[in-house]
Amino acid sequence: QVYLAESGGGSVQAGGSLRLSCAVSGDTSANYCLAWFRQAPGKEREGVAAFCPGFGSTYYDPSVKGRFTISQDSAKILYLQMFTLTPEDTAMYYCAAGRGTSVLSARPLRPSGYTSWGRGIQVTVSS
Repeated sequence: QVYLAESGGGSVQAGGSLRLSCAVSGDTSANYCLAWFRQAPGKEREGVAAFCPGFGSTYYDPSVKGRFTISQDSAKILYLQMFTLTPEDTAMYYCAAGRGTSVLSARPLRPSGYTSWGRGIQVTVSS
């Protein structure tokens, strides 16, 4: 079982930056993938960025590529650094974990391959 807890959300003005953190604990291994998803009111949950360290791969949704960066430190904290935020980035953000084979089979930015989820944290960008 993997446990995830997000922090670092909040409200910023358009053009600003935020860094989200996700504390990862439990049974993870190099074969796990970690990801950030977001869900705006009335919309489906969408993948923002995924990181599969055991496979040496990183994935970004085109809407955030070049503005967001996913990373993990030695303490197993997962980060999402967000720059040049726009009101369209307003959503509840979730971190997720899943076995690499399942995630890659389902495609890394689709939620179906992930089996563990955090509770989510709100990011609000005002114009």
